[in-house]
Amino acid sequence: MKKILIVDDSALTRRVLCDIINSDERFEVTAKANNGLEALDILEKESFDGIVTDINMPKMNGLQFLKELKTQKRPEPVMVLSSDTAEGAKVTMDALELGAVDFIQKPQASIYSKDEDFIKRFFDILEAVVFSNRKAAANVLRNSPAIRPGGNIVKLAPGVKIEGKGNKLVAIASSTGGPKALQAVIPRLPKNLDAPVMIVQHMPVGFTKSLADRLNAMSEVTVSEAADGEFLEKGHVYISKGGAHMKYEEYHGRGRIIYTDEPSREGVKPCANYMYESLAASPFHSIVCVVLTGMGKDGTEGIKALTKAKKTHIIAEDAKCCVVNGMPGSIVATGLVNEVADLDLIAQSILTNVGVR
Repeated sequence: MKKILIVDDSALTRRVLCDIINSDERFEVTAKANNGLEALDILEKESFDGIVTDINMPKMNGLQFLKELKTQKRPEPVMVLSSDTAEGAKVTMDALELGAVDFIQKPQASIYSKDEDFIKRFFDILEAVVFSNRKAAANVLRNSPAIRPGGNIVKLAPGVKIEGKGNKLVAIASSTGGPKALQAVIPRLPKNLDAPVMIVQHMPVGFTKSLADRLNAMSEVTVSEAADGEFLEKGHVYISKGGAHMKYEEYHGRGRIIYTDEPSREGVKPCANYMYESLAASPFHSIVCVVLTGMGKDGTEGIKALTKAKKTHIIAEDAKCCVVNGMPGSIVATGLVNEVADLDLIAQSILTNVGVR
């Protein structure tokens, strides 16, 4: 049974979360704290398999708590309870950069135990966090260009010839651990990348814009939350907004992004499978598919379908780098993968396959 520490200044929230977590025989709440300072005192005496923490708390908030955990090199993986406001989304990105493995939106405490969708999602994330690759999570944070700025842009090796130059697209799928993994990939791409990039990162409504803005601020390529009907441009990275499925569509001879409202698939919305399947009828010479860290199997069925229609080059993040090896492990198991690459080498692999303008 995995031991969990809850950190939240609301007594009601602590009690309801405790009841939810203890309802699963895999987990047990063995300690609760009112704020980060109380949690640190508890951690001096006891270790845990996972921590669930709020962000807005008195005396020591969630961000300060995460900074201290990082300073002390504590091994416990952290799941964050996030508000769904614009400021909450920005702070959540800060929490992920500071080492939180994943987050869940925080509903009203009075409906926690009555919201079956929340409870299912909560346990999905808690399981991913508690059973995550802790070493990989720490390495992603340490090696991120956001932490080590400058000198990260990859270059094309002399003499490399790009097959099908000028007519390619990069399509990336990521989930748990993905925001930090993307920071190790996207800021290393050159602004003259000879392809557009589409990304499906599993996130709820309201959070993908903050992720896009953050990546844009640290990258040469332009990064944005994709708009419905937006035409694809080379050297531009388009992140699917939460709560809708991003697809490719040919429109009067130009490729553009559209959003659709089909049901969740693989338990997520947006779902990368829809993106990959929509590319089957595209005019691209080939598609570079990249599958990064994440729980579940999203991307596998879509890429399998895409390989039957288009030439593909498939890159999977190496298991030893993944915070959660569900998605990369699933596509590797198909035998279709061309490269299994360390996270730090994925940008170079992308560039080698698409080239520069």
